Amino acid sequence: MVQIFEASGKDALTARINQLTTASQAQWGKMNVSQMLAHCNVAFELIYDNKHPKPGKIKQFMLKLFVKPIVVGNKPYQKNGRTAPEFIINSEKEFDKEKKRLLDYIDKTHELGASHFEDKDSNSFGKLSSNEWNNMLVKHLDHHLKQFGS
Repeated sequence: MVQIFEASGKDALTARINQLTTASQAQWGKMNVSQMLAHCNVAFELIYDNKHPKPGKIKQFMLKLFVKPIVVGNKPYQKNGRTAPEFIINSEKEFDKEKKRLLDYIDKTHELGASHFEDKDSNSFGKLSSNEWNNMLVKHLDHHLKQFGS
């Protein structure tokens, strides 16, 4: 798996995102490319922007027990999987704005580095290792970039 904390990994993700255009078509799913970029931004908003409320104790327990292994593990996501409510994007989004936000988030994550993320609290899953953070972010990006042929 690509490592977002390494320059080569960040550059690979950036190159794939830069291949997208407003004409990029989904190979599965309901989102258009601008919505997909906004959807991918939610993962970073949860880290940096305090836009989304933290789940309650019971929900967080359930997420840690059932969802965390899927999200931070090495196995790729299946097509058309369930999406958490925070990640559902129904409105139209501006392609260039969402693309720039995503690239800026990737740059910031890379610049902060793996040590910043070691044992950092996740909004939903509690403390994660830097490897779990990497898997969660990269696996999600990879899934949606493949969705749009990048």
